[in-house]
Amino acid sequence: MFPEPNYDRDIERLINAYKRAVRGITAELSRMDLTDMSRAQATAALKEVAEILSELNDESAEWVVANIPIAVTDGITRAIIDLGVVATIEEARDIVKFNRTNREMVAAAIADTQADLLAVTQNVDRRVRQAVRQATADGMRANMAAGINGRRTISADILQRMRQTLNSAVETGIIDAAGRRWKPEVYVETVVRTKMMRAQIDGTINEALDREVMYGRISSHGAKDACRNWEGRIVKLTPDAPGDYPEIGALPRREIFHPRCKHVVSPIRRPE
Repeated sequence: MFPEPNYDRDIERLINAYKRAVRGITAELSRMDLTDMSRAQATAALKEVAEILSELNDESAEWVVANIPIAVTDGITRAIIDLGVVATIEEARDIVKFNRTNREMVAAAIADTQADLLAVTQNVDRRVRQAVRQATADGMRANMAAGINGRRTISADILQRMRQTLNSAVETGIIDAAGRRWKPEVYVETVVRTKMMRAQIDGTINEALDREVMYGRISSHGAKDACRNWEGRIVKLTPDAPGDYPEIGALPRREIFHPRCKHVVSPIRRPE
């Protein structure tokens, strides 16, 4: 049996890159003098934020190019081992090849994952820009009011509100379609774990179908959520396969192969 894939170390490297970027942006925003906000100060801060995010985009793009093919290779290796083509993982690795379907799938998975990660940094950039503009406007209004009223400084509650506006732009940099707020690094971890799982499964399916194997068995590891209802179940790897088995592409994503799901599929020649 091919061991369950574990990409924790590689994913942690990527997550750490996002954490560093968030810390860098937070530090840059914290250096802003909220008592004397100016457009020049805001422009300089946003330039630094843009540079941090640009470096993060480059690093994450390189990570995707390096790691998505690893997941696909693991999927192909799983199929070769589970079908008994060879006896050892080393032998399987020697004969792993990317056929045309896998090459196209890898390219699509890389582009899709890079697009998702780019959307994260674009979202953070947009929210930070909005927060800086808001803080700048609040500061200018407060300073005008202070001048009119003869006060020397902006009140503490206004300063606190301005600081919260800036911090929340980074801490909850992502708002998904359901309105849930995510820290960028938490959202990214969910994205890449899901993409790696999907790439590994797709590699297994493509290799199995290339060897004219049309069925698979979903793995079992004692899940406590809805996945438990699918553990050990036989599925079709293609809709054209005969028999009264569910097709893997039609399974309910809320129940199995959901985001961060750890289940995989092993090909089998005869479902009976």
